[in-house]
Formats: sequence, structure tokens, C-alpha cells
Amino acid sequence: MTSLVTAFALAAGPTAPVTLTATVETPTVYDDKAGGSADADDPAVWVDPKNPERSIVIGTLKKAGLDVYGLGGRRLQHIPAPAAPAEGASAGRFNNVDVVYGFELGGKKTDLALVSDRGRDRIRAYAIDPAAVAAGRPPLKDVTAPDAAPVFAAEEAEVDDQRTSYGLTAFTDEDDAYVVVSQRERTRLRLLQLKDRDGRVGYKTEDTLDLPDTFTLPDGTKWTPCADPGELPQVEGMAVDQEEHVLYSAQETVGLWRIEIDDEEFEKPKLIDRVREYGTPWTYDTAEEECVLDTAGDPGFGGEHLSADAEGVTVYHAEDGTGYVLASSQGDDTFAVYEREGDNDYVGSFRVGDGTVDGVQHSDGSTVVNVPLGSAFPKGMLVTHDGEATPADGDREGTNFKFTRWDAVAGAFPEPLKVDTESFDPRDAD
Repeated sequence: MTSLVTAFALAAGPTAPVTLTATVETPTVYDDKAGGSADADDPAVWVDPKNPERSIVIGTLKKAGLDVYGLGGRRLQHIPAPAAPAEGASAGRFNNVDVVYGFELGGKKTDLALVSDRGRDRIRAYAIDPAAVAAGRPPLKDVTAPDAAPVFAAEEAEVDDQRTSYGLTAFTDEDDAYVVVSQRERTRLRLLQLKDRDGRVGYKTEDTLDLPDTFTLPDGTKWTPCADPGELPQVEGMAVDQEEHVLYSAQETVGLWRIEIDDEEFEKPKLIDRVREYGTPWTYDTAEEECVLDTAGDPGFGGEHLSADAEGVTVYHAEDGTGYVLASSQGDDTFAVYEREGDNDYVGSFRVGDGTVDGVQHSDGSTVVNVPLGSAFPKGMLVTHDGEATPADGDREGTNFKFTRWDAVAGAFPEPLKVDTESFDPRDAD
């Protein structure tokens, strides 16, 4: 695609990932009948305006809905996903979550948790009540407009095909709030503006972008990423630079894209790093129903820092446009760090290893907060999904979220990363 600009971050960084440890974990959830089909995926942090130590973490559990946690990891609230609207229809399935502050709803500034409902192809909105947080009551309340339409499906009959809302990130621009949503099994991204619909949250489409599904390699050959039949290389992990309005989007089997958003439109995408498997030939094993990479035939066009799937993305904001973009390298259980400014040069990688709590494997979603969150997280916090929570409970598949001090992340690098608690306020991003 000639309209796409491609660049690759080649700056030198540490030769091996550094290791650090988390200090808090949430209760393990289980993706079986006894566990309510709970499968942790993506976190978001809401910062309490009066007492940051009371801030909460909101985590998606797919078929099981949402959980809300305190900073000590204790569950404060559980919200089930919506039931199927009719026999044979798909029930709700919550994939990604993000937070916006101060949305004008029913004449009142309201903080919102926004969720991509993959099952019903909607964006769900939940008002966050600071008074309820302070009183120890469940703080989230559903404020989704009843007439909220499917994000991608042209009609309700298409929703059950499940090429629906998948990844999600949110941002504000002056008095307006937006979400970017990706489509499952497709390369499509959609920019939605949130709207007040009689005191409930609706949305309208502002722009759509299709990332490529086939690539021209440096030797002139065409390459299509490994996928099941009929599927295209999808995006899930995304984050927006809240000050610069730049979208960072992880196309799972391709790499990390940078896409500026200007005047409610997507600008030209730029691929800033590739997964290691980029360009590798593959075949599809019909018996095992999976792709098989021909690693012996790898032409060497892949990157050095991300192993497929490229997943959760988050942005650490520091002064004067500095800071970092973090991306989960799910294939090798690490996180790649890139500079936020300039050409997004690669800085280094880290992994969350075993410590007071177990380490992080197969991580999907993540989010970082730079501001102090009380005595446990005085220099900010990184929250990561753990796809393999241990100790295991027999054969049950357990997942949860891990909380790590940002200064522990920063200090693990030979040249420490920035720790800036004052230059950016997530509650006042503009």
C-alpha cells in the first residue's frame, strides 16, 4: 500500500531483557464452568481525585464481565456481561477497557469506564462514582444508551458472526471524548465520538481505517501473516498518547503501528517495529487447525524486540513530550519499551518475574499511571494481565492482574527510565 509509511526502530538497547517483580496481584479467575468462564484480559486505572490511594483498577474478564479492584488487589465489585438478547444469540463478552475523565453526561462531569463488548459488538459505558469509592460501595453503574448500535455489524444478524468490537482505547480532546475500536479477525479500526443521549452514553462514527493484511518484503515478494482461514491479522492492544493524540496499535502478527489522529481523522500509519516472525513463510495444518511457521525459511525481515503476538500497549507520559510506549511481546513473555518522542526508538525490554507474587506470562492488556497512588505506589504503577497465574489449581486455567511499582520498572534498566510524577495528570490530559 503506497500510502503507508514504514520505518523501523533500530536504536541500540540492552542486549537482554531486565527482570523486575510485581508487588500485588488480584484474585485468580478461572475459565471454566465453576469459575463462571472468567478469563482476565485488559486493565484500566481510575485515579481518585481526592485520595489517590483509593484509586481503582478495572479489569475485563471476557464472558464473565468486569471486576473492580482496590490497589491492594481486593475485589470491590463484579459486573456480569449482558445476557444474550434472544435464544441462539451471542451473550456479552468484555474484551478491553479504558477510562475517560470529566465527560459531560446529563449536565454533570462524569468519569467513565468504557468497554468493548465483543459478544454484542457494542461499546458499554459505566459511570464511576467517587462517593461510592470513598464509602466502600460498588462504584460502577451502567450508563450505556439503550439504542447504542453495533460498532461494525451492519445489522443485528451479523453480530453473531463475531467479527465485532475487539480492542479499545479512549482519549479526550478539549470537551469531547473518543474511543478507537478494532474489529476482531479484521484489520479495521474505527474512531467513535461519545455522545450524551438523554443522560446515557452513545456514540457516532467519525472515521475508519483499514491497516494492510498483505506486505511487500524487501526482496519484492508478497507476504500475508499467519492466520486461520478467512481471518485477517487483527489488532487488539492499543493506546493513545493523551497529549499528542497519537494512536499506538499492535497488529498481533505484524508489529506496532503509530497513527496520528487529527481533526477526528486517522492519518497515515507508520510501522515502527515488526514482530520477529514478520515475513516468515507458513502453512496451515488442517488436522491441528493451526498455522505452522517455516522457521527454517525465515528470510530475516522480522524485528528484534517483539515476538508474536504483539499485544497490550500503554503510554507513559513525561515532560516535554518524553516518556515511553510499552508493548507486550506475548511470544516471549516480555515487554518492549520505545521512546515516546521522535521516531519511537527502541529503549529496551523487561519481564515481570517471580517474587512476592508470581511473574507474568502471555500478557494481553496493560496500563501505566505516572502519578503517585499512595504509599504502595508512590511513583506510579504498571498493571499487567497475567495469562498464567500460579500456583495452578489442578488443570484449571487461571489468569489475573499484577500491579508493579513504576519506579521498580524504571530502576531495573542499566540506564534508568524516567520517573516523572508531576508533568502529566491523567485527569487533565489536555
